[in-house]
Amino acid sequence: MTWLQAVVLAVVQGLTEFLPVSSSGHLAIVSQLFFGADAGASFTAVTQIGTELAVVIYFFGDIARLVGTWFRGLRDATVRRTQDYRLAWYVIVGTIPIGILGFFFQDLIRGALRSLWITATTLIVFGLLLGLAERYGRQVRSQQQLRLRDGVLMGLAQSLALVPGVSRSGGTITAGLTLGLDRPTAVRFSFLLAIPAVFAAGLMEIPHVFDATGPGLQPSGAQMIVATILAGLIGYACIAWLLHYVQRHSVYLFVWWRVVVGLLVYALLGLGVLQP
Repeated sequence: MTWLQAVVLAVVQGLTEFLPVSSSGHLAIVSQLFFGADAGASFTAVTQIGTELAVVIYFFGDIARLVGTWFRGLRDATVRRTQDYRLAWYVIVGTIPIGILGFFFQDLIRGALRSLWITATTLIVFGLLLGLAERYGRQVRSQQQLRLRDGVLMGLAQSLALVPGVSRSGGTITAGLTLGLDRPTAVRFSFLLAIPAVFAAGLMEIPHVFDATGPGLQPSGAQMIVATILAGLIGYACIAWLLHYVQRHSVYLFVWWRVVVGLLVYALLGLGVLQP
């Protein structure tokens, strides 16, 4: 991997990680289109540590409160009746599906599922599902009305993001809107739900990212560090922008973006410009 490749891919990661458009899908497309090789699942997972650090910094007050409440609730029955205690458990329970599936299907995730035919298809299909959720979801429930069912179902939706093109935030936001959550609540819970899963995946992939015999571009240690930091800085700005955007706008912009990109990838694959 060259420094130009590392920087470009880090920028793509930072810009797309929190938008419901699939960062892994966009990394695969950009790396194939401009560099002729897949960025690799390991590079994607490790740079996501940087973007998740941005989430931790942005929501530090919320996270510290939830963690503190969860520990106090283990020994205090009064605390266990609070929404913060329940919300912390919803994040924990919602993380279980992606942890189990990611562990047992890691070879498939690094290999066959990274086909651009699959990426283009999931971009379109899950983009349309996001549009349907925006159109027909009731969007009447706030964060104070989150329930265990929401955590479980949004966690299952998050696990679909192991397939490039689905989108971690796109899957969870789609599920949240379908369950009747309002847009800001679905987005905020999506961010919180991603933290443990992404950190765990990134740490597990660190040994693989420098494996010269593995698939994908191979970064140096310095390139990996710079790419992770750069992705985190850009990701922080995107968090602030997206939270502001969804307060006033629908998610149809991202639906159309996903469909257009998916169709473009189909065309480039058909013309032989891209290799699957």
